[in-house]
Amino acid sequence: MSKNVRVRFAPSPTGPLHIGGVRTALFNYLFAKKHGGDFVLRIEDTDQNRYVEGAEDYIVRALNWCAIPFNEGPGKNEKFGPYRQSERKHLYRQYADQLIANGKAYYAFDTSEQLDAHRKGHEAEGKTFIYNWHNREKGRLVNSLVLTEAETQARIESGDDFVIRFKSPQDETLHLKDIIRGDISIDTNVLDDKILFKSDGMPTYHLANIVDDHLMAITHVIRGEEWLPSLALHQLLYNAFGWDAPEFAHLPLILKPTGKGKLSKRDGDKLGFPVFPLEYTAPDGTVSRGYKEDGYFSEAVINFLAFLGWNPGTEQEIFDLDQLVSDFDLARVNKAGARFDPDKTKWFNHHYMQQQLDLDLAEQFKTSQSELAEIDVNYIALVVGLIKERATFVGDFWDLSHFFFTSPTSYDEKASKKALKEGTFGVLNKVIELVNKTDDFTVENLQTNIKGWITDNEIGFGKVMMPLRLALVGALQGPDVFDIMYLIGKAETVKRINALAGSIN
Repeated sequence: MSKNVRVRFAPSPTGPLHIGGVRTALFNYLFAKKHGGDFVLRIEDTDQNRYVEGAEDYIVRALNWCAIPFNEGPGKNEKFGPYRQSERKHLYRQYADQLIANGKAYYAFDTSEQLDAHRKGHEAEGKTFIYNWHNREKGRLVNSLVLTEAETQARIESGDDFVIRFKSPQDETLHLKDIIRGDISIDTNVLDDKILFKSDGMPTYHLANIVDDHLMAITHVIRGEEWLPSLALHQLLYNAFGWDAPEFAHLPLILKPTGKGKLSKRDGDKLGFPVFPLEYTAPDGTVSRGYKEDGYFSEAVINFLAFLGWNPGTEQEIFDLDQLVSDFDLARVNKAGARFDPDKTKWFNHHYMQQQLDLDLAEQFKTSQSELAEIDVNYIALVVGLIKERATFVGDFWDLSHFFFTSPTSYDEKASKKALKEGTFGVLNKVIELVNKTDDFTVENLQTNIKGWITDNEIGFGKVMMPLRLALVGALQGPDVFDIMYLIGKAETVKRINALAGSIN
């Protein structure tokens, strides 16, 4: 690409950042990095009624945790600042006035009660009320297209509430292009005259979005499918200002696990998975789960999000961030919605679990489990190395490894029936004897001595190994018994076997 690529992620600070928003940010980040461009964060807070304190900070922390930080935005490399729309509101009115002066927009003084009456009147006739070319100049509506210039000015000076509406063209076919969806044609007669400037003195999203993208030299707008219906208006605004429009790409929806409907927080609550990157506490104290706090690695979150709508064209599924940057292509983003699969997200996390250093995982494990407070982290790391293949989250570690840190206080009933047979008492005592005779207490020596005795005496391995595992673990589970024996040590091994033998004597 010849021009310097500049993309923006422009969330509204109205609450936590949904995982769909993170996916939008990710695709913008990947596209910018692939082309050596800029990834801009802009906070679109024109709707002050929905503004939530702390939401902007949450957005920034979420991007940083996902390792896709913006390189230009609030407080960082502010070449085109400010980056909060509430701090740019002095800019927008002049552009709205410019459109009025050019005949591309007009003042509308209709009250909400008047508009509601028009809607109800249309509904009574089985019609839908649309404020546009077919009624804006027929006297039924109150705007500067039917009022004289003097009447319009008098209303403004007297303090009458007004909005500024875009004057959508009549009898035109608008030809649009989307990188993902191809060519789109729109009959402008079906478009309504959207409000660009509200009576409270703030611009609507549509005007602020276009002005900011232009002033910030945005070259590509990569956003969710829900903005596709706004594409016609946005292109018309660019045309009205005489500006070159950026290239557009509308990402597919992230669908519920059933494949029907847009993924929502309720789906996560119902099926037991988060839909936000970080835990979020709402102003009313309600706490929503986050991927970070649920034990997901940020690398796993980024990997599975990349596959919600994008396909590399190969069988490869594991991509680190550098590989995603290298391989990402908007041309390989699908039009159809992408079904969210909670089990697949866990599969990714399991993979990235195996890539973590045992010592790093041990640190996390120790911090999360009070029983490990006094345990040497290096010992914990040895345990983690034996169990992490069976784990998806660090939170799984305790159930998989508690017997490395505490002796069994009871024995699983089904396992006991399976493992304890006539003659088990004698077998356990013989194992104790073999353990005590193993001076160089290594996994290899324990295997040689115990398995050698089993083979020499032609005893079924299950008759020895099952009660031995039961003694060490309290159940028929866990990694190799010789690894367990080695880590807990000779004295603890003998103590546990004696305890089981004593319980059945």
